[in-house]
Amino acid sequence: MRSSSRLSERWFNFVLWLVALAFAVFLIGLGALVVGDLPQVEHRFTLAQFLDKDAAQASTDALKRIRREQDDVRRQAEQAQLALDAARSASEAARETFANWLKTRDATQRVDQDPALVARTEGLDALKAAERAVEERLEGLSRSGLDLSERESAQDGIEAELRAAGQQKLDAAEAGQELRVFGYRLALTLPLLALAGWLLAKRRHTRNWPFVWGFAFAAAFAFFVELVPYLPSYGGYVHYGVGVLATFFVGRAAINALHAYNERQKAAEARPDAERRTEIATDQALQRLAKKVCPGCERPIDLANPAANYCPHCGIGVFERCPSCEHRKSTFERFCYACGTPGPNPA
Repeated sequence: MRSSSRLSERWFNFVLWLVALAFAVFLIGLGALVVGDLPQVEHRFTLAQFLDKDAAQASTDALKRIRREQDDVRRQAEQAQLALDAARSASEAARETFANWLKTRDATQRVDQDPALVARTEGLDALKAAERAVEERLEGLSRSGLDLSERESAQDGIEAELRAAGQQKLDAAEAGQELRVFGYRLALTLPLLALAGWLLAKRRHTRNWPFVWGFAFAAAFAFFVELVPYLPSYGGYVHYGVGVLATFFVGRAAINALHAYNERQKAAEARPDAERRTEIATDQALQRLAKKVCPGCERPIDLANPAANYCPHCGIGVFERCPSCEHRKSTFERFCYACGTPGPNPA
């Protein structure tokens, strides 16, 4: 039988629960740092590590050459365009001059200007030929630019195929790395959860119970909360699978405890009344009476009835008369409220 809980004892228990929570908070913070830093044990992969180095270098060099040639063609085209603009301006100016000269010749009708007409016509033809030459050069540069663009597109396709092949290898490597890192995290958190379960089962009633509960809170938080952001696509199966197993075993333990409790109650109800009352703690009995239930079988009883001294369900004595003053008092009270006389069978 245990004694009634004192006020100081309740305060000490409250402080110890605060210690348990503080211990859990610090363990959770430490666990979060450890779980978050576990990927550092693996090196980070890059796409360049999985490319065919020779083919990738050849493709890069080919693209550089093509783009240099494109830059050269672009500069030549710009220069040719300037030359074409200049040739067209010169040709236009010469045509205007020739037109003015023709007007003057028609006005004077001088035959000696016929050689000059021929010379001016030949000059215009030369300017037009020069203009056409520049246009042909510009057209050639345009064809070269188009050919280079087609070559660049083909080379870009080769480059894309090389990168796609490398990306497949990179994805496979990262998936393997993700599996290993998840294994590291699981290897850290799952044993902690198992250890917490063992401590709760074996050590929760020892004097170090605040640390047991604090460790249990931290282990459960680490596995069911901190591990969530790092779960791979298949990690949820592990996470929820462990949750299902934990719930199953806890549920089975609760069911077995309920059956064991019922068996104990049945066995207790078959024992003598005085013997049963000595096994019930005073504070526990008074708390149950305050809830209007029997201290022995925890079934409802009518405490307002002054004639009800025994539980109608299990037969345990609930009330009795004080041998000194005949005051009606609970059989679980150590002393009479009226006169302070100790009871005959103090619980």
